[in-house]
Amino acid sequence: MTSPESIATVSPWRQSILDRLDATGRYPTWVLFAALAGMFSTTFPITILAVSLEPIAKEFGAAETTMAWVISGPMLLSAVTFPILGKLGDLRGHRIVFLLGIGLSTLIAILTAFSWNAASLIGFRTLAAILGGATQPSAMALIFLVYPPHERVRAMGWWTMTTAAAPALGLIAGGPLVDLFGWRIVFFFQAGLSAFALIVAWMILRETPSKRVRFDLGGTVTLALGLGGFMFALGSLRDFDATSPALPVSVLIGVLALAAFVAVERRIEAPLLPLEFFGSKNFSATLLTNACTSGGYMGAFLIAPFFLYDLGFSATAVSFIILIRTATLMLSSPVGGYLGQRMGERWATLLGCGCMTVGLLLVAWAAWIQDVPLFVLGLVAQGAGHGLSQPSIASAISHSVSEADLGIAAGANRLMGQGGAAFGITILTLAYGGIKTPEAFATAFLAGAGLSALSIATALFMGTERVVLEHHAAATS
Repeated sequence: MTSPESIATVSPWRQSILDRLDATGRYPTWVLFAALAGMFSTTFPITILAVSLEPIAKEFGAAETTMAWVISGPMLLSAVTFPILGKLGDLRGHRIVFLLGIGLSTLIAILTAFSWNAASLIGFRTLAAILGGATQPSAMALIFLVYPPHERVRAMGWWTMTTAAAPALGLIAGGPLVDLFGWRIVFFFQAGLSAFALIVAWMILRETPSKRVRFDLGGTVTLALGLGGFMFALGSLRDFDATSPALPVSVLIGVLALAAFVAVERRIEAPLLPLEFFGSKNFSATLLTNACTSGGYMGAFLIAPFFLYDLGFSATAVSFIILIRTATLMLSSPVGGYLGQRMGERWATLLGCGCMTVGLLLVAWAAWIQDVPLFVLGLVAQGAGHGLSQPSIASAISHSVSEADLGIAAGANRLMGQGGAAFGITILTLAYGGIKTPEAFATAFLAGAGLSALSIATALFMGTERVVLEHHAAATS
């Protein structure tokens, strides 16, 4: 691979490392490792925090419902920034966006360890998630650029495995750390991992081409307001108060801002998210498939522990049972990458979505008859289905646009995945309603199966056409 960086910007010893990796053919593998290390370091604390909310709430004297924003706040707000950060990488270079994301999130991780109340912890975690979110679209774009199209789906198998492994290993290793040293040690540990990932990325990654175009500020502001409005509305649905204007006002802001975004994007020469992309069947169907699979998977992830607790299982037992699904996802992800390469992305995605739908139907049946072995079988099918589908979904989105737009495509895909997850959590929580009966649990899981079944329908429209914008050739330096 020829680097777009000039020789003057690369130190001789670093250039010698890159030349040696090029000569041995191992450069793409090291780019994959650097990208996944950065992503791992910014995502693993979420599960540790999820199981530590009760002691944190006691330490700060805050309600557990308030502390839940430590999880939902970063999830919702970082999702808003994915397409913006992906586009920024397309315009200014993915390496610099990736390095800044890891470097700044490392600093925020250290500050998070010194949080003094609930508001500071929520604020630091949200800021860290937004900055760390810069690593995800850029990491995906950097991987796509060094792997030929026919090998991208296998690389995405390792990507999917890492996204599953990060929270799982965080829970396994982080639990004892929290028990011994308290929750603050998690963020010092994260800072250390992030610093290591930053050093590796700085040495290995080459900069991507930049474009001589002005950043779409109007599109950025209107998209952030629009998505932010809808994300806030989603987060408010679970605690809906008919007397509060927050929900309708946030929806109204979302509608008006997205309408303004469409108007801005139609007139600007270099839009943040070109509307032509949505005319591509592959682009739109892939995004919808990702949203639906993520909604079914994450919604069931939240409800499953409630069902197991209701059957009398301890917290430790619940954690290990849920980890069975995560382990299945980890093991099936490389297989999903292999099948996507052999069968094609559409068929591998259909296989995975079908498997996950069956898994959700099984857990709904198990909840109805309160059968634990059947419930575990359903969890295994869910994990396998998600692992089989995700590599092909991520690879398909890269094939729907030109290489100059990989960042914004990856960012849009991450947005739909995280937004779909938030939607699924909300829908299944509302279906469950906090009523601890077999019927309520079965209804919630059936709602998840409905979302997953919808992903089968949308995956049928995944194709191979690619949108290439005319102005790219002139705008690329």
